[in-house]
Amino acid sequence: MNKIAVAGVQSSIGREILSFLEENGYKAKDIIALEPGSVLGNMVSYGEEEDLDVLNLNDFDFSKADIVLFATTETIAKQFAPKALAKGCKVIDCSQAYVGDSDVPLVMSGYNLELVHQASKGLIAVPSAAVAQILLPLQKVQKEYGIKRIIVSTYTSTSVYGKEAMDELFTQTRKIYMNDTLVDDQKVFNKQIAFNVIPQVGDFIGEETQNEWSMNAEVKRILGGDVKVHANCAVIPAFIGNGQFVNVECEHDADVDEVRKLMKQTSGVVVFDKNLDGGYVTLADIQGEDNIYVSRLRQDVSVESGFSFWCIADDLRAGVAKNAFAVLKELTTSTTH
Repeated sequence: MNKIAVAGVQSSIGREILSFLEENGYKAKDIIALEPGSVLGNMVSYGEEEDLDVLNLNDFDFSKADIVLFATTETIAKQFAPKALAKGCKVIDCSQAYVGDSDVPLVMSGYNLELVHQASKGLIAVPSAAVAQILLPLQKVQKEYGIKRIIVSTYTSTSVYGKEAMDELFTQTRKIYMNDTLVDDQKVFNKQIAFNVIPQVGDFIGEETQNEWSMNAEVKRILGGDVKVHANCAVIPAFIGNGQFVNVECEHDADVDEVRKLMKQTSGVVVFDKNLDGGYVTLADIQGEDNIYVSRLRQDVSVESGFSFWCIADDLRAGVAKNAFAVLKELTTSTTH
């Protein structure tokens, strides 16, 4: 059995990756838990009955692992992924550190999983949660009608910035209810996040934020460079999950009823679309779920061949961890023991 290391086990995504491994029968003895700066005695849960010692990533000997999944920041991934590769490890990066590297395949289950076996550097990147959430429902639509343009507005939870951001939302909300001051309580966000919407996810790169730029780049890498993408990203006062309104313009005439049928046939996608009060899925409905949920499917009459939809997912689990696990499974079919 391959020895699988997970770097960043104390991050939200890292914990979800551990959950996928445990739920799919990977034994604790074959899993190595890593965290930057971890001290002796740190442990992380592995399923309901077992715990893993959390080793210090900073001085870990990567020759003890066969595959390393990075659920860390981009900075940490860029620092330690080359060290893992130098020791002969295969690397799956969930941090987006390498999505712009043309020599590193950007792999998404359902689209280009075969690229796993063409990773010349031994390094594979997986797309962001927001991109996976857009593209999975469009898997069969792309094959049937071709996609020429996507406009997406994302409403993402504070989990996009990790536990510290989620704690900031909780603390600000509590202080507002207690009529307490929020002075010095904006450490992650530039604006108050409680009871607010912030139209910025990531640092600015020119007129776009990092997430808007990244979504554009990732979609083009997976679908092909000819597709046009415009993304608008905002953070909302929620802890986990990501909501998106997506407008799609196709190369060929696409009828929304046929699109609905194709989405219903797509593995990992659940269509819950009723034109009545409450006949749609919200963030509160999907935490801990593996699937991506689609509602509000409509013909977009503003273009010749278009439609729009609302989709919701647990960004940590369905967005990143599930795809990273699919890449791991595919990778292990060609990795020697």
